Amino acid sequence: MKQYVLAGLLAVGFTGFSGVALADPALKAAISSPHRNADNVKRDQFRHPYETLTFFGIKPNMTVVELSPGGGWYTEILAPYLRDQGKLITAGASPQSADERVRKSAERFQDFLAKQPGRDKVVLGAFEPGNGVYTYAPKGSADMVLTFRNIHNWIGTGDENMKKLMASIYDSLKPGGVFGVEEHRLPAAMTQDAKASSGYMHEAYVIKMAEQAGFKLVAKSEVNANAKDDASHENGVWALPPTFTNKDKDRAKYAAIGESDRMTLKFVKPQ
Repeated sequence: MKQYVLAGLLAVGFTGFSGVALADPALKAAISSPHRNADNVKRDQFRHPYETLTFFGIKPNMTVVELSPGGGWYTEILAPYLRDQGKLITAGASPQSADERVRKSAERFQDFLAKQPGRDKVVLGAFEPGNGVYTYAPKGSADMVLTFRNIHNWIGTGDENMKKLMASIYDSLKPGGVFGVEEHRLPAAMTQDAKASSGYMHEAYVIKMAEQAGFKLVAKSEVNANAKDDASHENGVWALPPTFTNKDKDRAKYAAIGESDRMTLKFVKPQ
């Protein structure tokens, strides 16, 4: 009977017995902080940070790894949220990288961290899929690893490297730890090429990669779904906002669609 109760809790993303997700005032405060970039805040309507992070089951006392943080859209929320009780490790470009381009990217990210309060305790880890570098967290040290719209950038590095990458995520987590994924979703009827050149990926493919590493899929969420997006655009997902890579061509159409349709998946490393 205990096993069935646990499975039920996992399926709804660690909600309370009422079926309603437990409120997290600290997370709401981090999201509503006046220190967030105004352009980033405008994207909350598409990215649903509160609903996404609570679905993954984040808590302020966790050690959380954010893979490939990019410009820091989620870092801006996670850093102050985890600052006092937990730890945030941003796994990306390293200042010590052998690659000059990676070092310059790391410098830009460090400048970003230095500009706002609440980011002073962020730990920098090295995560360079193109170079096969995965030294961002000791084995069994993280409660949660998160990645937002990044896997399509990694698969072009090859199957063997993807296996090493996924293994690094699995190894970094404690038993019972969570791997949270948000990714642009390609309809199952459409073809995904080996490099996911459109930016979209099959949900089944992402699940397969994670499960091959040992993860168990425990829940899916449609919080980041967008029924208006059919994933059929000139220049792929980047035709949509905020990139608008096609510039003025069909801009109004893409603006009306909004940001991409996305899968939101919650995996757990077995106990």
